[in-house]
Amino acid sequence: MSKWKLILGIAALVIVYLLAGALLPFIRYRDMPDTEKVMKELDAQMEQYGQEDQAVLLETAQDAWEYRIRLLQEAKDTIILSSFDIREGESTSDIMALILQKAEEGVDVKILVDGFSGQTHMEGKEIFYAVSSHPNVEIRLYNPINPLFPWKTQGRLHDKYLIVDDTAYILGGRNTFDYFIGEYPSDSKSYDREVLVYAGQDSSLDLVREYFEAVWQSEHCRTFHNRESLADQHGVKQERRLLEDRYAMLKTQYPQLFVPWDDREARHEVEGIGLLANPTGIYGKTPTVFAGMTGLMKRAQDRVVLHSPYAVLNDDMVQCLQDVTQAVPDTRLMINSSANGDNVFASSDYLYRQQKVLDTGVTLYEYEGGISYHGKSMLIDEDISVIGSYNLDLRSTYMDTELMLVIQSSSLNRELAGAMTGYEADSRLALAKDTYEVPEGVTPQHLPPLKKAAYKVLGLLMTPFRCLI
Repeated sequence: MSKWKLILGIAALVIVYLLAGALLPFIRYRDMPDTEKVMKELDAQMEQYGQEDQAVLLETAQDAWEYRIRLLQEAKDTIILSSFDIREGESTSDIMALILQKAEEGVDVKILVDGFSGQTHMEGKEIFYAVSSHPNVEIRLYNPINPLFPWKTQGRLHDKYLIVDDTAYILGGRNTFDYFIGEYPSDSKSYDREVLVYAGQDSSLDLVREYFEAVWQSEHCRTFHNRESLADQHGVKQERRLLEDRYAMLKTQYPQLFVPWDDREARHEVEGIGLLANPTGIYGKTPTVFAGMTGLMKRAQDRVVLHSPYAVLNDDMVQCLQDVTQAVPDTRLMINSSANGDNVFASSDYLYRQQKVLDTGVTLYEYEGGISYHGKSMLIDEDISVIGSYNLDLRSTYMDTELMLVIQSSSLNRELAGAMTGYEADSRLALAKDTYEVPEGVTPQHLPPLKKAAYKVLGLLMTPFRCLI
């Protein structure tokens, strides 16, 4: 055997090892859980928690930025930040400047980030070392990647929330960088959505914090560079001074964010809040969030409106949605069109399998606004709103940690309905495969013929790997 044949043979074995290891724990989808049990637990939560909470819809990236600054600057005891992805950028520097200042004031800070994203976007970045090396800050990574154990590589933490003291929390779909937060110049942006909840007695904040502690203490988490000696390195010391200067700049430039504010007009009274969560292990998951959302949809009397960036479905999910549309004829789903989305694999899968989504019986809209839509929300009738991190795809359903907040509030439902209807106005209606009704004033995003053909081919080629999408 020649040297090159040996090298190619070893390379092929390594590739097979990595692919098989990554796929095998997930290739068989877990059975749907007992939906009645999931709903019973959700009902119990909503009877116990959140009845004195108040909610604010954070619809714009600027709202997301401003409220983060406001909440962080008021922190007295604890800050908890969990994010799928944190990257360098202007909004991230603002947030880290506030966090470092609060740590200096004695606030205990815990930051939890997905392991793959943390290794990819935080390693080697001195801004994160400047924060992690502070004695009052600890950063942990959920399931860091180790290529020697490929069967562990696909379990991802997809939750996004911020908790400040016992005061309030923000939960939704936004990651922590300029693509999602603030109005700083960026090569690209994404529309998204969160909800801010002010804590009352028996607050739903306790549910989110309990969930955080379970993940934080998990054996799957590893500490990220918490050596205080890092602070003495030249680059880290320089970055820390930059963050200190940035905090002073923010106070000078945006004084309105550092004083008490009155947002009572934006707040919604709440009758109850529950939390749908997937299991937190790193292997294939029982689809608890999807089951809970299906249970809510089946209870609807008049309407279901579901927004998701993507729709990647298997047969079980199609059947569940068919059951919903039979029970609730007015069931609407809006996703990005293949040309408008920012996930090539999800867009390719949808383009190749559009009929599978149509087979569910939903009224299907494709968003054509020109900026990718990342919101994950659902309306049930006139009083239930669901907001969080869950995408209607196989990865969110069976692989990732996910959170969806279920809020009973008629006024919040009305505001969310208005926001969601606004996006639907920039959408086209899918009547059948490759057949659309395009409202006046809507211009579908252009997908060149060659690119469209390539997407369909990719959708076919990805068939054995759909569980990863």
